[in-house]
Amino acid sequence: SPAQAVSGALVPGEEGAGVTHTPLLGQDQQLELLERLDFVVRNIVELRKEVEELRNSLQNLAVEIVGEVRSHLEETQRLNRRRRFPYPRERSDSTGSSSIYFTASSGNANTDDGESEGGYTTANAESDYDRESERESEEGEDEVSCDTVRTVRRDSLDLVPEDEAPLSLDSSLEEGLGQLLQQADRLHGGDEQDRREGFQLLLNNKLAYAGQREFLWRLARAHSDMWELTEDEEEKQSYASEGKKELELALQKWDQSAECHQWFAILCGQLSEHESIPKRIQAGCVFKEHIDRAIELKPEDPQLYYLMGRWCYQVAHLGWLEKKTVSALFEAPPTATVQDALQNFLRVEELSPGFSKAGRVYIAKCYRDLGNSSAAALWVSLASELPGNTKE
Repeated sequence: SPAQAVSGALVPGEEGAGVTHTPLLGQDQQLELLERLDFVVRNIVELRKEVEELRNSLQNLAVEIVGEVRSHLEETQRLNRRRRFPYPRERSDSTGSSSIYFTASSGNANTDDGESEGGYTTANAESDYDRESERESEEGEDEVSCDTVRTVRRDSLDLVPEDEAPLSLDSSLEEGLGQLLQQADRLHGGDEQDRREGFQLLLNNKLAYAGQREFLWRLARAHSDMWELTEDEEEKQSYASEGKKELELALQKWDQSAECHQWFAILCGQLSEHESIPKRIQAGCVFKEHIDRAIELKPEDPQLYYLMGRWCYQVAHLGWLEKKTVSALFEAPPTATVQDALQNFLRVEELSPGFSKAGRVYIAKCYRDLGNSSAAALWVSLASELPGNTKE
């Protein structure tokens, strides 16, 4: 379940029905610990500055590389055509310029032109055999060049100049994307084998649809699925890291996507599961920030309130050491109570009764913590009526 990400983001140290609390430290030990935390915080701030400077340098370098690749490809295409066609020949199409490989067809069709599978305008067929062969050869070269440029654009989504709009889809690709997304959603809701198949399906189509929002957040979701299905810790970290990277650039373009924010939060939590306490707590704050944004954009989604309920419950059960770490890292530490968690879990039931077996278990836990044993027993009973579809 994606909710495992919450326990990775903030660690209360749950075990069974109780909570394991960190033993109290002496005053001298507390002071020594806080001094060490202060030293860590200062180093983190300096490191952030260095990373930001490095990122800016890499952005400028990427823009230069993209420009050089474009120039090289255009020059190579012109030279190849001169070598293969030493004599001028008539062409009926007006879109033979290499600039076509950087802009998708806008839908303004020429009189007799067809459109290729990738949405790019193709040359008119000619009756002469030699010219037909030449045209096919040229189109083959064009497709290779197009794939190369699309790869460059995919790997540097937000690093290309602003005046270069992302590739749009023609009607045939839009239909193909719609079918692909439906199949991905179906596989995501299936068993372990289905989810593995869904991940591979999306990965195989990444080159064609890497610039599409609906595709990207599903690809990130598939990485989260693989994180759950994988036992090896290094592989888990790799899946979570790659999924998070897919959404980092996407969020710069599509900040209005609730799904992008939701799965970015989940992957942050999964990525931090085996990190140190300060990193987990920082990831927890990032988690809440993006879930808050997702709820703002999609206020009727029960999954978002379940995730927020888990976050509140974890924060409410932080031990002494975790609370001190939070206070040292943040001027305004995040706070939440068991009552906050309960309200979120009850909101899930209000929007979608029986949405989650785990959700009902957590409602019972909240009532137990608040001293209402009869309500806790009722919700445990209600939870037992639902099937257990997840490892959790």
